[in-house]
Amino acid sequence: MASVGGGRAYTFGVDRRQRLVSLMRARVCVCVCVCSVADCTVPRLIQQNDGTGDFNRSWAEYKVGFGQPSGNYWLGNDLLNQLTANNRYKLRFDLQSLRNGNWYYAEYSRFLVLSEAENYMLVVNGFSGNVSSDALFFHNDAQFSTFDRDNGPSPGNCAARIGGGFWGCGGCNVNGVRSTGSFDWLGLPGGWDLQYSRMWMQCKQ
Repeated sequence: MASVGGGRAYTFGVDRRQRLVSLMRARVCVCVCVCSVADCTVPRLIQQNDGTGDFNRSWAEYKVGFGQPSGNYWLGNDLLNQLTANNRYKLRFDLQSLRNGNWYYAEYSRFLVLSEAENYMLVVNGFSGNVSSDALFFHNDAQFSTFDRDNGPSPGNCAARIGGGFWGCGGCNVNGVRSTGSFDWLGLPGGWDLQYSRMWMQCKQ
């Protein structure tokens, strides 16, 4: 409410209302941000790779994540552990064939990443999809490895060989490099080699 005194107008009421509106907007913004993070029914991007070799990163980089969702991207192993700890998530791969350009998918009804103390071990099962084989089967219960931290049971560093960190060696090499022939999915229709890959996580319905 405005008051007038000595020929000057004072708008204490208006200023107060403006402050209240600003505060309410701030609270709404906080609520939206928190709710959007908590709403795991919306698919969340974990990985995106065009096969050009941007995934040959260190353990520290995979821990916190790197890249942007608009390009080559990894969400971060610490966050994957935090989000999947409640065992509420499923996992999906979208895979584009280099040979025929078609897109295929693989889904897993259970997706869990353990803590760094357990080397971000992967627990995954419940396969479905239109790919020819469950290539991730060979990576279940595997620990994460990078070129500078090898946690695989087999001789040699698998992450260094394929050019990207991942959960052990096997048929799923979505963090590899196309130019070296290590960007592939075992049994992909039309040929194993990949043009593009994405990984998503989403809450179970």
